[in-house]
Amino acid sequence: MALPKLDTPKYQLTLPSTGEKIDYRPFLVKEQKILMMAQESEDENMIMRGMSDLVSSCTFDKLDASKLPVFDIEYVFLKIRSKSVGESVDLNLICPDDGVTTVTKKVNIGDIEIQISKDHTNEIVLASDVKMYMNYPMMSDITAFDGDDETNKTFKLICRCFKELHYKDEIYHKIDVKDEDIISFMDQLDTEQFMEVTKFFETMPKLRHIVEVENPKTKVKSEVLLEGLQSFLG
Repeated sequence: MALPKLDTPKYQLTLPSTGEKIDYRPFLVKEQKILMMAQESEDENMIMRGMSDLVSSCTFDKLDASKLPVFDIEYVFLKIRSKSVGESVDLNLICPDDGVTTVTKKVNIGDIEIQISKDHTNEIVLASDVKMYMNYPMMSDITAFDGDDETNKTFKLICRCFKELHYKDEIYHKIDVKDEDIISFMDQLDTEQFMEVTKFFETMPKLRHIVEVENPKTKVKSEVLLEGLQSFLG
């Protein structure tokens, strides 16, 4: 006789990039095993694929993780994790005042949200008559350059996220431009202009949370800024 199938609870979240309401469920043991195997492999691409597959499955295939911005996937994954293994996580944090002492803090996952820098925009003004517009990187964009040095990664990521360029009265769309042409254009920029491009990535939405810690040795209280999914996995 076959054993019964258990009912799985259903929850709802709001997708940061669109405001869309999405139903989700906790991950199952079989899915957790796949994710743990990926983490044990220490292969970043395998971990990202495992996370993406889990997000798609646990949202009842309503979300195609391969087409979501990275910050959406991280946020959804964190919400799924909170309903799967607990609403809080113990984090080992280094006290900023001495840079050595470690303390353990319990953080409520429900308090962690996607935050956007006030000066963030996808419109990059390079000159009075030159503007570049960017798309947010997807998971496939982040994992596509394994083995490349940081400089190559930066330029390839810019190519992937390039949406369009407005130059005087002309508009150049991504679909009509080759990657080598984008790189050639970027090579013409001065340092200040290039910093405006990289600022898009540095200020784009991400998981952020501030935790107050007290150094047990010095009794000094400090704030620790946590950013990105990896900071909240414990």
